[in-house]
Amino acid sequence: MPHRDAHNETLRNIAIIAHVDHGKTTLVDAMFQQSGTFREGKETAERLMDSMELEKERGITIAAKNCSINWKKIKINILDTPGHADFGGEVERALSMVDGAILLVDASEGPLPQTRFVLSKALDAGLKIIVVINKIDRGDARPLQVVDDISDLLIELDATDEQLDYPLFFAIGKDGIAKTGLEDESSDLQPLFEAITNEIPAPAYESEAPFQMLVSDLSYSDFLGHLAIGKVINGSAKSKDNLVCLGENGRRFPMNVSRLQVYTGPVLSDASEAKAGDIVVLSGVEEVHIGDTICTSENPRPLPRISVDQPTVSMRFTANNSPFAGTEGRYVQAGKLADRLERETLRNVSLQVEPAEDGDGFTVKGRGEFQLAILIETMRREGYELCVGRPEVIYREENGKRTEPIELLSVDCEEHFAGVVTEKLSGRKGRMVSYVNHESGRVRLEFNLPSRALIGYRDEFLTDTRGTGIMNSYLLGYEEYRGEFSQRFTGSLVSDRRGEAVAYALFNLEPRGVIFVVPGERVYEGMIVGEHNRENDLDVNPCKEKKLSNMRAAGKDDNIILSPVLPMTLERAIQFIREDEMVEITPRSIRLRKRILQAAERKVAAKRKG
Repeated sequence: MPHRDAHNETLRNIAIIAHVDHGKTTLVDAMFQQSGTFREGKETAERLMDSMELEKERGITIAAKNCSINWKKIKINILDTPGHADFGGEVERALSMVDGAILLVDASEGPLPQTRFVLSKALDAGLKIIVVINKIDRGDARPLQVVDDISDLLIELDATDEQLDYPLFFAIGKDGIAKTGLEDESSDLQPLFEAITNEIPAPAYESEAPFQMLVSDLSYSDFLGHLAIGKVINGSAKSKDNLVCLGENGRRFPMNVSRLQVYTGPVLSDASEAKAGDIVVLSGVEEVHIGDTICTSENPRPLPRISVDQPTVSMRFTANNSPFAGTEGRYVQAGKLADRLERETLRNVSLQVEPAEDGDGFTVKGRGEFQLAILIETMRREGYELCVGRPEVIYREENGKRTEPIELLSVDCEEHFAGVVTEKLSGRKGRMVSYVNHESGRVRLEFNLPSRALIGYRDEFLTDTRGTGIMNSYLLGYEEYRGEFSQRFTGSLVSDRRGEAVAYALFNLEPRGVIFVVPGERVYEGMIVGEHNRENDLDVNPCKEKKLSNMRAAGKDDNIILSPVLPMTLERAIQFIREDEMVEITPRSIRLRKRILQAAERKVAAKRKG
């Protein structure tokens, strides 16, 4: 390990770690406002760091993003990390660029499983931790118990003595207040800023070493081409310098730095020079991947590549081949789909794309079904049409035995729902590991269960808890396969022809199950129009019209009142389908369908399989 004998005291690089909805993005907004990043009176958007459209809609952080503030002549680079374990690849990239982390925890909920996941990565990287208990103004806040929970968690994660001796703050993020004691008076975030500059170590580097930068993120500009984002580990570089990019297996690509940029607030600005510790954006290299090293051509020394956890879930992506293909999207061809998935792997180190074994489409592997759902939603908004199969866990062979990914699931629900939740999860090979009752009417349950048990369970859980339950999980590791269990006890109602759904037909189908389509909606043979009450699939005619008479027109009946149809969301569709079913996704529609559309061919395939 090279000896780093110097520090850049004008810089601090920190990541903010928090679970979804614990107030991370709101706190960053307050840091911007109080550090003087914006001039007084300037209009600024709320949740500034959630810049993606999907992030604003869902209220979560999906992509790790960078920004900076200045405090007493020290520049603080802040990396906003996702709070969801499915975006672990984003977390690992962000943590490779920082020297410390702020752990932000809700004063009521305490540390949740996915906080644990990101925190374990930060501790493994040897980062200095600052703990902030946020939302102490909540009516059900229990800040002192949460402090004990955090200490227990750090000990459990094998934190060092130095990491256990953490600075502690209590905060109200939305009011921009942080203080060292619950009874202290404070009107701003000054105590937190002081701790960042005093407690977080300045970036260390080798004073005699040549320029080295680790590529931790990629972006693309229509004007500048590919952009490499990362932290300068050693040395310095200037715009127009001739450098070299070191890829995997000793590959080398020359590059000329056409533009060098750094973060000023939430935006990029041009810089003449990048020094050790800086987080910079370089343009001028086409062949660059996450984990590459950019250095001088005279003294090329590669840095250790970023390593990420292996994927646990796979899904099949294919070009849309339904009768309605090409009518609602711009990109339909398999080649366009392949190019788009290839581009995604360049930006997302935790994603893998391989051709499907049977040659039909691609197998996309990721950290969880939520990560893949976000990718699909992003693609449909870009104009892609595609079909995807059911998420499947990735099994491994260890010592001649089949092993599967195991998750730790945390459930927060009202006390009288604990029984039904426990019953359902036990049937899915789950094992309860803890039951905590804070005597507030709600309980916290923890289960150790296979990852495949969670596929399709979320909607069922929300129904069982009347929409009041909260569940979170993270990957524990791999264990021996726990055996089969049934995940869906119902079949599908499948359209046997092409046409338009008619109210009269749907009314007569309602006793058979739950209908997914509305009158006037286009259907085709093999499209799933509802969930059957029984285990088997049923071919039905949703286009059947009422016989003509001299009293009414066909398909028209004022007396028909249909049950309301719950709009089909992407997550619900992915969780509903079976192995022989797919989701057809276009910019305008989400449809469920059989993989083999023709009823006669499905019967032949079933006989062959049987």
